[in-house]
Amino acid sequence: MSIFDKNISEEKRASLELAEESREQEWKYPSFALKLFHGVPNWNLIFPFLQQSPEDKKQGDEFLQKLEHFLRENLDPDEVDRTTEIPPKVIKGLGELGAFAIKIPKKYGGLGLSQVNYNRAIHLVGSYCGSTAVLLSAHQSIGVPQPLKLFGTEEQKAKYFPKFAQGTISAFALTEPEAGSDPRNMSTIATPIEDGKYFLINGEKLWCTNGLIAGVIVVMAVTPPKIVKGKEKKQITAFIVETDMPGVEIVHRCQFMGLHGIQNGILRFKNVKVPRENIILGEGEGLKLALMTLNTGRLTLPAASAGIAKWCLHVVRQWAAKRKQWGAVIGEHESIALKLAYIASHTFAMDAVSILTGMMADDHKLDIRLEAAIAKYFCTEHSWSIVNETIQIRGGQGYESASSLRQRGMIPWPVERVLRDVRINLIIEGTSEIMHLFIAREALDPHLTRMLALLNPKTNFADKLKAFLSILRYYSLWYPKLWMPPVVIGGINNLVEPLRRHMCYVQKTSKRLAREVFHQMMIYQKKLEAKQGLLNRIVDIGTDLFVMAATCSYADSLSRQKEGKENSVLLADSFCQEARKRIEQNFKDIHQNNDRRNVTIARAAMKQEFEWLENDIMK
Repeated sequence: MSIFDKNISEEKRASLELAEESREQEWKYPSFALKLFHGVPNWNLIFPFLQQSPEDKKQGDEFLQKLEHFLRENLDPDEVDRTTEIPPKVIKGLGELGAFAIKIPKKYGGLGLSQVNYNRAIHLVGSYCGSTAVLLSAHQSIGVPQPLKLFGTEEQKAKYFPKFAQGTISAFALTEPEAGSDPRNMSTIATPIEDGKYFLINGEKLWCTNGLIAGVIVVMAVTPPKIVKGKEKKQITAFIVETDMPGVEIVHRCQFMGLHGIQNGILRFKNVKVPRENIILGEGEGLKLALMTLNTGRLTLPAASAGIAKWCLHVVRQWAAKRKQWGAVIGEHESIALKLAYIASHTFAMDAVSILTGMMADDHKLDIRLEAAIAKYFCTEHSWSIVNETIQIRGGQGYESASSLRQRGMIPWPVERVLRDVRINLIIEGTSEIMHLFIAREALDPHLTRMLALLNPKTNFADKLKAFLSILRYYSLWYPKLWMPPVVIGGINNLVEPLRRHMCYVQKTSKRLAREVFHQMMIYQKKLEAKQGLLNRIVDIGTDLFVMAATCSYADSLSRQKEGKENSVLLADSFCQEARKRIEQNFKDIHQNNDRRNVTIARAAMKQEFEWLENDIMK
C-alpha cells in the first residue's frame, strides 16, 4: 500500500509513514542487486570474485582452529538440546577465547576480525550446535556490539567494548506482544526526567534472545513525540540498558520447537533509570538504527545456513552410498540422486552468496541492504528445504533422535534436532514474507523516488508538471535500452562455458525483469504495493538472478585456482539450470495465476464460511 492511497486507514498510513521515514533514504554507494533489478548490472562489483587477503584468512584460520577444538572438547549439542542449557563452563570458555568480541577492535581488547571471519565462525558453530550459534550471533549481529560499532560514541565504545572482550553477553530488545513487524504498536515508554538528563523506561519486551543472561541490552522505547510539519510523529529511541540496573526483571523463559539451549524470554522494565548518554545514534533514531544494524546483522544467517547445508551434504553423501534397498545403494535410485544433486548444487550456491556478501560488507564502499536481505531470504529458505530432504533421504533414522540412535548402536546423526533448530531461521531477523516486502521496496526505490511528486496529492500543479517532464525524459531514454540486445562486457567474456552462457542469461533476463517491473508499475500504480503475490514473484526472480551471478563468479574463481575444485563449475551449472526453471515459471505466474481466487477463499475462511470443513475433529 502507498502512504498516498486514500483508501487505507489512518492506522495503516501511520505505520507505513514510520517505516518509510526509518529506512535509509539514499544510495550513497553502489549496489549490484539494485542495478540488477533495473536491467543494468555492474559486473565489476562481483567479477572477479572478491577474495579474502592471505593475512585476513590466516587470522581467521587461527581463531577457527581454536574454536573448533574447544567446542569438540567441551560441548555436546545433544546434551544442550536435552538439558536446555549451554553449560556455564562453555560460555565462560567462549568468552576467554574472545568469541564474544570477534569484530570488536583490538584497541578495546577484542579480536578485531573481519566480517568474513566472523561469518566463518558462525558458519562453523552453526554446523555443530544451533543454540550456541544463536548465543554468539544474537550477541554480536544485533546485540550491543554491532550498533555500538556503527553508531556508538567513543565514550560508549570505551565503556562497553572491553566488557564484551571479557565475556559479557548482550541482547537486543525490540519485539513486544503487540509490536512485531509493525513497530508503531510499541508501548515500552522512556520518559525524560531531571530536565532530560535521564529517562525512565517502562514496558515489556518479548522474545529477547540472550536477554536472560545478558549484562547489557539495546532496548527500543518510545520517547516523547515531535511535531513535524504540524503533525505529531512517534519517536522510537535505542538505549543501552545494563541488566543490573534497578527495575530490570526477568518474567519468563520461552521454550521453542528447537534451539532448546537459547536463553530467550520476556523482560519487564519498571522505572529503569537510564542516563541520556546511553542513547545510541540519537533520540528518535531507534528504528533507523535497528534497520541499518540488520543490514550487516542478517549476514550471519546465510553463513549459518550454509554451514548447516554442508553438514547435511556430509550426512546424505555417506548414507546414500551405504544404505542398500532393492539390491542397490539408495544413491543409485534416481529419486534419491535428484535430491542429492539439489542438496549439493544449492549448498554450493548458498556458500557463494554467504562469502560474497561477507566480502561486500568488509568493503565498506558498497550498499548491501538488498544483498544482505536476498542472502538471508535465499539461504534460510533453501537450508530448510535441504534439511527436510535430508530427513527424507535418511528415512526413519532421520526422524529418530540422536540419543535413541546412539543407544541402539547406530550412527547418531542428529538430523531430527537440526530440523527443529533450523526452522526458526525463516522467521527471525525478518520473516520470508517481510524479506519479500523489504526487497521489493528497496528494488523499486529509484522508481518511487522519481514518482514521489506525482503520487503525492499535496504537490501543486506546477511541481507535478515539472516532475512529469523529468520522468518523461528519464524513461524515454532508459526504457528503450531495455529492449536492446545486451552487450557482453566485463569479466563475463572470460568465463568458461557453461558459466558464460548462464551469465549472458542473467544479463538478458535482468533487462526483462526491469521491463516487467516497469509494466506492472504502469498497470497498478499506487496499488502495486498491495499486489504481494506479484511482488513476491518479482523478488524471487531477482533473487535467483543474483544468486546465479554470485555462484558463477565463485565457481570461476575456484576453477582457476587449480586445487581440485574445478568440478565446482558442474555444481554451478546444475544450480543455474534449476534457477532458470524457477525464473521462467515466475515470469509465467506473474500473468497467469490464481491469486484473486485464493484471496477470495482466504477471506471467506476468515469469515467462517468454510467452518463446516473443520468437522469431526477435537476442538
